[in-house]
Amino acid sequence: MKVRSLFAVSILLSAISGVVHATTYTLPEHSNDTVITQFQDDVPLTRADQNETLLDVARRFLLGQTEIVRLNPDVDRWHIKKDEIVRLSNRRILPDTPHEGITLNIAEYRMYYYPPIQKGSAPQVMSYAHGVGRQDWKTPLGKTSIVQKVKDPAWHPPESIRREHAANGDPLPAVVPPGPHNPLGAYMLHLGVPGGYLIHGTDIDKIYGIGMQITHGCVRMYPEDIEALYNSVPVGTPVYIVKQPIKVGWLDNTLYIEAHPDLEGEETTLSQKLDASLKLIQKANNIPGAYAASQSGAMPEFDRAALNQALTALDGNPVAIYQRLPQPQPVSLPATGHGSKGGYYHGI
Repeated sequence: MKVRSLFAVSILLSAISGVVHATTYTLPEHSNDTVITQFQDDVPLTRADQNETLLDVARRFLLGQTEIVRLNPDVDRWHIKKDEIVRLSNRRILPDTPHEGITLNIAEYRMYYYPPIQKGSAPQVMSYAHGVGRQDWKTPLGKTSIVQKVKDPAWHPPESIRREHAANGDPLPAVVPPGPHNPLGAYMLHLGVPGGYLIHGTDIDKIYGIGMQITHGCVRMYPEDIEALYNSVPVGTPVYIVKQPIKVGWLDNTLYIEAHPDLEGEETTLSQKLDASLKLIQKANNIPGAYAASQSGAMPEFDRAALNQALTALDGNPVAIYQRLPQPQPVSLPATGHGSKGGYYHGI
């Protein structure tokens, strides 16, 4: 069944003041669904209540710079007029990792933390914007864990970073004490990765670098986000660092695809993106083989125009590409009177 139209769109207009802490999502009711929704409106928007920058809006809603710029390509990031409408993020597809601990998907500058399930409460996931390593200082991939937590850390810049700063006319001391100008911020989580990689906060001078390739390989977060994470995760928490620029996921029998641009220094063609997307679609539909199913006609009749649009726009907004019939549910029948004590009818 081809998706011919998306859900009806309603608009959320928020008059904003202060920071909106809206990073907690309730996981979908069905365990196989992996699309999370922040607002019930398909396209949440906000109206600026003063002249400001797009980065100010991103800061207020805890979004990264790259993310909000992609969602508003026609908006001047340095000058938003009072009453101008800005588009915000809403839906996200969870990365293809275990739903435990922390997942860092550096391709979308986004972190997902799965807190322990509380008795009597629905499972949740918390998502945070973060900065990642530059092209020449890449954030490493793989599974690791939190091995140490430090509050108000001092920064001991490695010799390589001190040489780099000295060459740019910005020499660093051997030790940067805790304080508002410490690049580590007020909280630090040490990863068990060779090389001393960290998840940490930021100083007041680089607050708008969240959601960009800007670090020397560490993961940088907003001050309130790293504080919340620091107070939530214990030492030993597993951490999965992945790079998944294209994700697919189900929600209520609708299949979505979410696509992000390549990181700096990387270049993937549209054809390569399409090939990767087809493999993910096949996996989501439990179809074996990379291309055999497509050639044999077993691939679902998904909306290829919507897929191509998502792979071209690369705005990180999940797009519906296929809708399947609801799965039949077993129905209990009364006793027949012929010796049977009941049974199940699987419907049409």
